[in-house]
Amino acid sequence: QVQLVESGGGLVQAGGSLRLSCAASGSINSIRAMGWYRQAPGKQRDLVATITTGGAANYADAVKGRFTISRDNARSTVYLQMNSLKPEDTAVYYCRAMFMMRSDWGQGTQVTVSS
Repeated sequence: QVQLVESGGGLVQAGGSLRLSCAASGSINSIRAMGWYRQAPGKQRDLVATITTGGAANYADAVKGRFTISRDNARSTVYLQMNSLKPEDTAVYYCRAMFMMRSDWGQGTQVTVSS
């Protein structure tokens, strides 16, 4: 099992930036990919971005060109740089570690974008 600890959420004005971090510990050698997902009140949890162990990134259309996912393998940490934030980006952001047969999730960090 992997433990995931997210940080970096907060309150920001529209047009601002935040950087989220997700630090992984435990059985990290079995991780195949990591990602960020978000869930707004009353809505389902949606993909934001994923990155494989090889560094290939994938983004939801809603965040392309604004968000960048990256990873520091030496620190077992994944980052999500969020620029040009919009009120509709407000959500709880969750880190996910993906294995061959299962996933582990972090506890989530709140991002609130005011207009």
